[in-house]
Amino acid sequence: MANFSSARINALIVDATDPERLAAFWSEVLGRPVVGRTGPYVWLRRVNDLGLGFQRTDAPKGSKNRMHFDVAAPDPAAEQRRIEALGGRRLGGYEDGGFLVMADPEGNEFCVIPAGPFELDDEGRAHYLD
Repeated sequence: MANFSSARINALIVDATDPERLAAFWSEVLGRPVVGRTGPYVWLRRVNDLGLGFQRTDAPKGSKNRMHFDVAAPDPAAEQRRIEALGGRRLGGYEDGGFLVMADPEGNEFCVIPAGPFELDDEGRAHYLD
C-alpha cells in the first residue's frame, strides 16, 4: 500500500531584483491583483489555494530557468502581443520546439500555450504555431 503525503505546494516564489515591477507585470498577465507586501515579498491574489510571490534578491538571473510557467490563452499570438505591450518579450532559439517562449521583464522564461488541447510529436515538439 502506498504511503501518500498530505504535503502540497503552497506557493511559487520568483526571485526578483525589483519584486514590485515583476509582481505588477505578472498581475497584469494573470489577472491576479497584488494583495500584499511582507518584508522582501510581494504577493498576488491566491487562486485555487496557490500563492504567487516575488522575493527581492540582489543576485541577477544567471541562466535558463529550471522551472517555468505555462500560460494558457485562447489565442497565443494575441497573448504574445499583449505580453509584449506589458514589457515581456519573445525569446529566440526555441523555434524548433514549436513552443512560444517568452521572457518577463527580468528575463524569466515562460511559455504561452493554447488554452485547449494541442498535439506533441514523438520528440516533444509542439505544432500550434504552424
